[in-house]
Order: sequence, then structure tokens, then C-alpha cells
Amino acid sequence: MSYPEPRYLGESGEVSAVYRPAGSPPELTYPNGNTVEYLATGESTNGQFGLYKWNMGPEPSGPGPHFHRTLSESFFILSGTVKIYNGEKWLDTTPGDWVHVPEGGIHGFRNESGEPATMLLHFSPGAPREGYFEGLLDFAVNGRPSDEEVQEFYRYHDNYWL
Repeated sequence: MSYPEPRYLGESGEVSAVYRPAGSPPELTYPNGNTVEYLATGESTNGQFGLYKWNMGPEPSGPGPHFHRTLSESFFILSGTVKIYNGEKWLDTTPGDWVHVPEGGIHGFRNESGEPATMLLHFSPGAPREGYFEGLLDFAVNGRPSDEEVQEFYRYHDNYWL
């Protein structure tokens, strides 16, 4: 494997770093208290990746087994205990644990510990996952639309449930 073709062709570099200080408010708060922080969106990384901080409260929450056709997903646990499904079994992951799921890999995650938990979610390439997270919030606040609309929502956002 070699390095990709250059994307920046300038000679002197540029000032383009993005800083998000600790304590910045989350972009989304769900009715159950879970929050999502958009650390890096696909739009802000020129489609290279998306990085999100997922903060879960003590109540059980998280998606069941599913897979994505177009993107890989990685989980890095920052605090608490998160159950992550690796396609065969549910693993109890704790701070410092990392799980990578390539395209097509069956996975899911849940906080069933009774304590808060936080993790980083990394998607590659940088698909617009914000629309997915915001749609889930809309379902939680305004009610679930018809089964056909829900299925189209999941297909559009590359979620295939098992």
C-alpha cells in the first residue's frame, strides 16, 4: 500500500486547523439524555472520515445488530462499559478498548451497565451520519413514521438491520 495522491498542492501549507474545546455543548440531546457531539463531520474532513462523541446515560440504549455497505465504523471507549456486538457475541468493552468493523461487518452497541458511558464513533469514509443521528432524534421526539418511511430512512443512511 502506498500513500494516496496529494490533495493539497500548495508549497507553504495553510492555517486550517479546527479546535473544539472541552466542554463544548453537544449538537444533539435525545429524550433519554444521551448526547452526540460532532467532532468531525464528513463535510469538514472532505469526506475522509466522521468522528463523533457518543455520551450514554445509565438507562439501557443503543442499536441492535446491523451492518453498513458503504462505510466502516470504529468504537473507542472513553468511560464506562459498553457492550459491542462483534457479529458473534456481545463484548463488554471498557476505557481504552477499540473495536473496528469493516464494511459489511455485523455489529451493534448497548449501554446496559446502569452507569453512564462515553465512546468515540469513527466512520470512514465520512458519510453524512449527522442526518442519521438527527433523524433518530426526530423519531424519538415526533413519533415514528410509517414502516415504509422508516425502511427508506434506514436504506438511505446505509443501515441494514438483522
